[in-house]
Amino acid sequence: MRALFTNPIKTPLLSHLFSCSNFLPIRHGLSDSLLPSFLRVDSPPSFTTQRSALSMAAIPPKSPSAEEEGLARRFWIKFKRESVFAMYTPFTLCLASGNLKIDTFRNYIAQDVHFLKAFAQAYELAEECADDDDAKLSISELRKSVLEELKMHNSFVKEWGLDLAKEASINSATVKYTEFLLATASGKVEGVKGPGKLATPFERTKVAAYTLGAMSPCMRLYAFLGKEFQEFLDLNEGNHPYQKWIDNYSSESFQASALQNEDLLDKLSVSLTGEELDIIEKLYHQAMKLEIEFFNAQPLAQPTVVPLIKEHNPARDHLIIFSDFDLTCTVVDSSAILAEIAIVTAPKSDQNQPESQLDRMSSAELRNTWGDLSREYTEEYEQCIESIVPSMKVEQFNYEALYNALEQLSDFEKRANSRVSESGVLKGVNLEDIKRAGERRILQDGCTTFFQKIVKNENLNANVHVLSYCWCGDLIRAAFSAGGLNLLNIHANEFIFEESLSTGEIVKKVESPTDKVRAFNNIVQNYGSDRKKLTVYIVDSVGDLLCLLKADIGIVIGSSSSLRRVGSQFGVSFVPLYPALVKKQKQYVEGSSGNWKGLSGILYTVSSWAEVHAFILGW
Repeated sequence: MRALFTNPIKTPLLSHLFSCSNFLPIRHGLSDSLLPSFLRVDSPPSFTTQRSALSMAAIPPKSPSAEEEGLARRFWIKFKRESVFAMYTPFTLCLASGNLKIDTFRNYIAQDVHFLKAFAQAYELAEECADDDDAKLSISELRKSVLEELKMHNSFVKEWGLDLAKEASINSATVKYTEFLLATASGKVEGVKGPGKLATPFERTKVAAYTLGAMSPCMRLYAFLGKEFQEFLDLNEGNHPYQKWIDNYSSESFQASALQNEDLLDKLSVSLTGEELDIIEKLYHQAMKLEIEFFNAQPLAQPTVVPLIKEHNPARDHLIIFSDFDLTCTVVDSSAILAEIAIVTAPKSDQNQPESQLDRMSSAELRNTWGDLSREYTEEYEQCIESIVPSMKVEQFNYEALYNALEQLSDFEKRANSRVSESGVLKGVNLEDIKRAGERRILQDGCTTFFQKIVKNENLNANVHVLSYCWCGDLIRAAFSAGGLNLLNIHANEFIFEESLSTGEIVKKVESPTDKVRAFNNIVQNYGSDRKKLTVYIVDSVGDLLCLLKADIGIVIGSSSSLRRVGSQFGVSFVPLYPALVKKQKQYVEGSSGNWKGLSGILYTVSSWAEVHAFILGW
């Protein structure tokens, strides 16, 4: 019954419901105007990294400093997904690990020299457009830093005796990126007048802002990669072959240049209109995508651990993706939605119910009953977790001991579900209301795109299974159908309906950790043994811990405290995915496999669906 409470250790799920006074009965379903805020189409998406009360999840909190952030910073945050994909390209991963073939790095340097010359030229054009002496001086300094960067590249050239004229012709990705930069710096932006002799100072400054907007992503991305890669120098015991490259982009001087570029972009864009700022945003986003293409265009003559499907042969292999639903795929827990639908559509205390309808509690009675269930669940859940967690951390991973402990949690979850069914709080909920609410569910950023790319690729030979404690599978199916994902395999509990109204009873299929692992085992077994199977499980809750560990690759998304607490005490290791991949890449040699296997006691942690997507499917 995890679905009843998003984080019972901290606060009851339905605390928000009990504090609301504007729940109104609706005889013929939920109107858009009365839909809960988190079910409306215009509600803002937000990645929930931990289980929280409905009052927290329903209205994603805004950072107090969000409005104070500069333009460049806001764009970097908005397009963080692209920076993840750039970091997960085979080229950058090999570079970070230190086992990138020297010929590939030489080719990269040759391409980057072409690019940096265009970058310096773009700064020169931006300086000519800037109308402010301070801005001109800043751009001039940034251009000089690029020339210094070219000197570093020249040192690589001399060190290896590289002949740039013969080494490599400029590739299509480099051409596309440099042409984009120089076109922008020349004012060749859709709907923008070029900075000719008759252009006003404002028009010329606007072109300078556009140019900085197209250049800022490169500076920030390299500053980001430099800092991220610093921690991997220790893996090579001070002998990383590309330490000079990492040192340069992680240096204080380069970090300062990236910040100077962003500050200048903020300054030049102060007087621009909303439409003009939208143009800068598009240029920024385009530049981020061109960076990924630039990295992906570098030829690799070595095996790599990313993307995962690179070693996947559909003729002989079968990829099976598993995922939880609530707060793994969604922003709000399904129980919160079902509870609010029940309360919103319940009759008032003084309202007579039609004889043809099921007898239902009034909205006031529902609130009180939900409150009692919530408090009882919270207290007992805390006691259950305390009872199953060993006082001393075990020295070695012990799956059997963990399974036995989670059997106690399974018993507790089933008792809690029985209380919900017997209480009648789910009686009388209309199937159409559930479907409408499901269609309006906000899914985590990147979740839908990831699943769409899998199911639409018929040649991949991959399947997706969603295992959920959700009380109503129809809610899940409706949520995914809105994204055209009707082919996902949904394994959840189901409401029983009489003439489209729920009876309050639940067909209980997946209630507990042990139910989930049995379902997982059956699904895998049903695919037969004629092909090699690779299983990936993506989740954020303690209820999926057994499945996570049985899968070849268990990925923890989010930061569930109970999951980590229970797992850690039974010897489970939680390892950030990217550093783990860097380590695997360093050990990866021709003819070897990724060596992914279940019951290793290692789970990999990520902060977003973008990481999952980049790791498994690539760009």
